[in-house]
Amino acid sequence: MFLILIFLLGIAIGSFLNVLIDRLPAEEKITGRSRCDHCKKKLSWYDLVPIFSYFYLGAKCRYCGKKFSFIYPVVEFVTGVMFVLVIVWANQTGQYSMPGKTERIGEALLTLHNQTLMLVALLGIVSVSVVIFFADFKYQIIPDSVQLALFAFSFLYLVTQGITPAKFLNQIVSAFLVMTPILLLFLITKGKAMGFGDVKLAFSLGFLLGTLAGLMALYIGFVAGATIGLILITLKMKKLRSKIAFGPFLIIGMLSALFYKIQLVQILRSFYSF
Repeated sequence: MFLILIFLLGIAIGSFLNVLIDRLPAEEKITGRSRCDHCKKKLSWYDLVPIFSYFYLGAKCRYCGKKFSFIYPVVEFVTGVMFVLVIVWANQTGQYSMPGKTERIGEALLTLHNQTLMLVALLGIVSVSVVIFFADFKYQIIPDSVQLALFAFSFLYLVTQGITPAKFLNQIVSAFLVMTPILLLFLITKGKAMGFGDVKLAFSLGFLLGTLAGLMALYIGFVAGATIGLILITLKMKKLRSKIAFGPFLIIGMLSALFYKIQLVQILRSFYSF
């Protein structure tokens, strides 16, 4: 029952993320009611029930009949699933559980407070990741405001893990180290292979994960990007010189390294025998 509530919370948040995905790249205000992009008619609340309204309305606007993008329910569903996975992961790894018996109630409250902040940080990272993934996928733009949000949630997560001034400086150094390969590609290709948004994303990625996991995330991103690129070229959906948004692949690498770092290290070691 609890996970169902988390899923419902996730798809509700996902509905708002759809607004951010469409409005932030266009530098529009994120306040105000949602509207049909075609007829500009403001949508009622019953037109905006996550996932349900999309299929109930036949994937089209109630007023003008214009088809809605399939990405809208996908974003909502993915966000709901990701929220559930975060809770399950946190519980399985022991990062979130009800405090046990302690001699002082203050210790129990402090533990619960820290765990709650950790969950807020992780769910924030996931939410921002969804926005970056689909904004870059749809518009090939990663808004600076979203980049800052990712950095902020990453910092909050590190705080819950007991960050110290020395650890903070180490994470900053890691951020620059992880960013360097992407920055070099950006400079060498003059922005044709990588956008500067990818450079900034790699910085936040390195800050969150550290050097080893950050480079692992880049590796996963490059492998995933190359694989999808080859498939699209083979299917003649893209040409060899076509530009493909790299942000989504960096997000895949980041989340994979964040939640499954130990398993990925074991896989890479067995694959490359090191």
